[in-house]
Parts: sequence; structure tokens; C-alpha cells
Amino acid sequence: MSSVPSATALAWAAADPYEAALRAGRGPLFLRRTDGWLLPLEVERWCAGADPVDRDVLDRCEGAVLDVGCGPGRLVAELAARGRAALGIDVSEAAVEHTARLGGQALRRSVFEQLPGEGRWDTVLLMDGNIGIGGDPRALLERVTGLLRPGGLLIAETAPADVDERVRVHITDARATTGDPFPWARLGTRALLRYARGRWERAGQWTAGGRHFAALRSRSSRTTSSSAEPPKRTAVISSQRGRNTSGGRPVADR
Repeated sequence: MSSVPSATALAWAAADPYEAALRAGRGPLFLRRTDGWLLPLEVERWCAGADPVDRDVLDRCEGAVLDVGCGPGRLVAELAARGRAALGIDVSEAAVEHTARLGGQALRRSVFEQLPGEGRWDTVLLMDGNIGIGGDPRALLERVTGLLRPGGLLIAETAPADVDERVRVHITDARATTGDPFPWARLGTRALLRYARGRWERAGQWTAGGRHFAALRSRSSRTTSSSAEPPKRTAVISSQRGRNTSGGRPVADR
């Protein structure tokens, strides 16, 4: 695997302010660019339960769900409470422990490492700015393609601004900064759609609670739904698939 994603994972895992914030359930916490600009990280929201905007996203998910960069696990826990098959991955030990306490399943692992159920996940989530992982959107989208089943769904939360930025950042609580800078990206929806051309079909785009989202479907010859809208019929099918305990369920793999 590329050394860039590995450097990113090591930086997050070793960032004392990040671990401390997750264990405390509160910030302040920021990504600091090398020019000093600070991007606030919403630790309190991440450590709370899934809110209405989150739940709307989860209503749009299909089948077994992989939450990449799950943080303290609010989404995985909400899916588990619904009886859905879901797994979170995060490079932070504190994040994985918090997810388990909430009743969700999580592994301490980078998205660029070997993962359970590769090529068989129905939905992959990149929430809370995680489209920036690794600082290379094309590489991340390519990796997600390998995680999803043919025709699978990616739901990504994008930046509210029309931005396409690749930077090097530190994690900081504005008092302490640890480790070397690592690559990160910030993408608005238009930028994400540009990177997705050729390998993905647009399946939805929406804004809720001041947050912005896009759904993409990996191109496949299989017949699939063309939209990530959550009609009742789709929600019922997704719920039934999530409770499937057959040998094909990715969460069962370890």
C-alpha cells in the first residue's frame, strides 16, 4: 500500500489530543494547516448519539454497511440498534473502544489495510469529512470501489464550500500539537463528482442541517436502484438484508 495513507493513519493513531478528546467526549480539537489555519472538529457531535441528519443518511444505506473512520461509533451503534449489519473501522484505539461500549462492532484498522468482506459491502460511509483520508481522493475512491460489491453505494459527507484542497495538517487542541504533518483533503460536492467520473454513477445529492452529502453508485452490469432516496419500500428491503445471517454477510468475517 502507499506510504501516504500509512502516514495519515499513523498520525491519527498517535495524536494524543485526538485520543484525549474522544475519551473525554469533548474538544476543542482542530486540524491545523501548516500555514496556521484551523479546521474545527466536531467532537461533541461525534460522541453524541446519531442526530436526525445522521439517521436520514442511515435510512439511505443498503444492506451491510462499512463506516470508514467511524470515530466514536454513533453511526455504527445506531445501525446495530436497528438490527443492521454494520462495522466501523478507525485507526484510533479510543474510537474503537467507544464504539464497542455503544454496542457497535469496530476494528482498529486503516481503510488502506486488508479489511473483512472486501468486495462484498453493500454501502460504505465516508462521513464527517472522511473523504479527506489520505489526502488523495482518487486513491480513496479507488479503494472504496474494491470494498463495495458491484453496484454498491458510497455515501460521502462533503465540505459545505465549493472547495478542492489537498493540504498537510496536524491534529491539535490549540495547546498541544503532536507528530509530523500528514496529508488531508477537503472536497465540496462538485469536486467529489469530478473525481468520481468514469467509475461511479451519481445516486443522490442533498443538504440537511447545514451539512452536505453525495451518494455514488459503483458502475456495474447488475440491475440496481438509481437513487439513494429512502422510500419506505427501500428501507424495508435494506432492513431485511441487514438482518441476514448468511455466510455472505461481511461483518461475520474476521
